[in-house]
Parts: sequence; structure tokens; C-alpha cells
Amino acid sequence: MYDTSLNTPKSEIDARIHKFQATLKRLNLDAAMILQKTDLFYFSGTIQQANLYVPADGEPILMVNRILERVRAESPLERIVPLPSPSSIPGILGQSGYALPGRLGLELDVLPANLYFRYREVFKGAEVADISTEIRLLRAVKSALEIALIREAAEYSDRVAGRVPALLREGMTEIELAGRVEAEARRLGHQGIVRMRMWGAELFYGHLLAGPSGGVPSYHPSPTGGRGVNPAVAQSASFRPIQRNEPVMVDYVFAYRGYISDHTRLFSLGPVPDDLVKAHQTMLALQEQIRQLAKPGAISGSIYDFSLRYVTDRGYAEHFMGASGERVRFVGHGVGLELDEFPFLNTGQTMELQEGMVIAVEPKLVFPGRGVVGIENTHVVTKDGLEQLGNYPGEITVV
Repeated sequence: MYDTSLNTPKSEIDARIHKFQATLKRLNLDAAMILQKTDLFYFSGTIQQANLYVPADGEPILMVNRILERVRAESPLERIVPLPSPSSIPGILGQSGYALPGRLGLELDVLPANLYFRYREVFKGAEVADISTEIRLLRAVKSALEIALIREAAEYSDRVAGRVPALLREGMTEIELAGRVEAEARRLGHQGIVRMRMWGAELFYGHLLAGPSGGVPSYHPSPTGGRGVNPAVAQSASFRPIQRNEPVMVDYVFAYRGYISDHTRLFSLGPVPDDLVKAHQTMLALQEQIRQLAKPGAISGSIYDFSLRYVTDRGYAEHFMGASGERVRFVGHGVGLELDEFPFLNTGQTMELQEGMVIAVEPKLVFPGRGVVGIENTHVVTKDGLEQLGNYPGEITVV
């Protein structure tokens, strides 16, 4: 009934659980309860409605609200049991030989308040600690399997970008081009859902913005926004017709088997003005500098600081990563199962880069009333710097 060919291997799940249990012991936590969908998938291989109890010692227990049969088909965990209600958890743990924890980790960065209070009742007397940062740090360093999946996602990003020149026509609206590009991505196997951890953050494929639309800011935590089709969306493509000689930015995520490639390329119908071409080439050069700097041991915030000095020296500071006082203070971010993972290349960050981290580097310049130029590629941190995964040409593609 269920296709198990794409399941996460047991060896992969076991390795993740083992590392997590070492973290629990280091923090003197007796156990953690995993509830958030992405973390649940990472540690169990399924996103069906379930609670994953991970003790500091012993086998984890996956307690399933629904759909039990599907969970057993998707997850390689050994202990998978039905969960009638959260109030059943103490009894289930007792039957499995576990005492209730004295110190329990929960994902407090994303857990709704009502659920938090419910689980405080379930684990009466337990001291609750926030385990979310430690989970995100574990997820920041990717395994060989994860990197292989992100590499495949980047190949699909290249293929989607390669279809844009054949789809782009003068006078078509941004939203029409977006629909055609998104249909191509879906045909290739894009999963449709782009997951983000930040509360209130949401994205549908990405941003497709032509000319002045690239300079319209919005609430999304990005250097670009766009008008969108209405105020209820307020980002990305609108009904504005695409014109000649303006940059058309396709900043799209390809999500493949859960894993994300973040990818930006520029297109135009006829050449764009020379000053925008020069600005774009500056961003390509900055990306190359970042690739050399972002080695294991480098401090994430220092890369943003370097980038800001780089653009300031070249006269682009007021346009870097936004404009009109609406700039974001980063030049890259981690990607994996979510679009906003550690590490962040932003001001004030002190995280050391590690080999195996995956970072989307996106230096961009925004010119209000004219558009946006720049680039974005997903990279793997190696001992020699960043390995770029997307290979579609970075120059503006003139149709």
C-alpha cells in the first residue's frame, strides 16, 4: 500500500538519535519529546501525527496519534505504539520500562502555548528545558545522504532555471510566468511544501519579480518582497506585465525528498542597463569572495561584516540586501529540511562554520523603481571553502 523506496535508512536515523542522546546527556536531560514536524521527520523518518520520546539512554518510542500503519511503513524505529491521547503517555512509558523524566527537553521555539501547558500536565513535576537550539545545531551539519539529496535538489533548480528563457515573453504578467515555472518544477518532482521554522514565515516556491517589483519590500525575511496578487499574500509575483530591458529575478526553492536548494538567477528580454549589469557582476564577485572565506572555523557573522565592507567600498551599501531602510542583515543562511536553518551569515553571529554545513549564499542589490540584481546558490562547507551545488550560469540570461 505504501511506497517504502524513498524511506530514510535505519542507519541514518540511528546515527541521528545517537548524536541527540549524547547531547541530552551533556545537558543533563533525562529525555526529550519531539513534536514539530520537521524535527519529527529528521529523527523518525515520518511526519504523521506522532510524539517521539527520546530518552538519554535506551530506545526511543514513537507514539502515534494517526496513521499507525503508515508510520510503521515509513519509520525504521523499533518501538512504534498507538497513542490514544497525551494523557496516555505516562502509562506507555511505564509499560516500556521508563520512569517519568525529571528533566525534559521540548522544542520551545515552535511549541504552541496550549501544547506546552498540556505537556506540563502530562509530565507533572518535570523541569522543562528548551532543546530547540541543540536540535538545530545537530541538523546544521549534514550527513553524506543529506548532502546527496540537496545536490539532487540543486540539479533540479538548474533545470527549472534552464526552462525560463523558453517561457519568458514580453507582456506576460509575473504571475503567469510564475505559474509556468512552478508547473515545470512540480513536473520534475518538487514536493510543493517549503518548510520554514520562523513563526509566521511562509513561502510558496519563492519570489519571481520583474523590474520595479524587485524593489517592493514586504514582511518576508528576505532582501526582496514583491506586491503579490493581494494583501493577504503580500509577496512574490503580481499581475504586473513584464517589460523589455528589465531584470527578471527568479528566486526559487526546489524541495526534493524534504531537502532544499535555494537558487536565484536573473533573466531579461533584451539587455538591461549597463549600471545594473555592473552591479550584478559585483555580486558575482562577492559570492566568489564568500566562497573562499567560508571555511571550517570561520565565524559566520564575520562573513556578513566582510560583505558589507566589500559593497561599501564599491558604493553599493544603501542597496545591499534591500533598500529604503528595509534591509535584512544577512548575506546567507543554512538550508536543509527547512529554508531557515543554522548557520546564518548575519551581523553579530558568532557560530563557527563546520565541514558539512549547507549554506545558501545570496548577495543582492535592490534598486527601488528599477529592480534587483544578484545571485543565490546553495553550497556545502568543505575544508577548502564553499562548494557550489548549482551550475546554471550566474550572468544575466538575455532572451
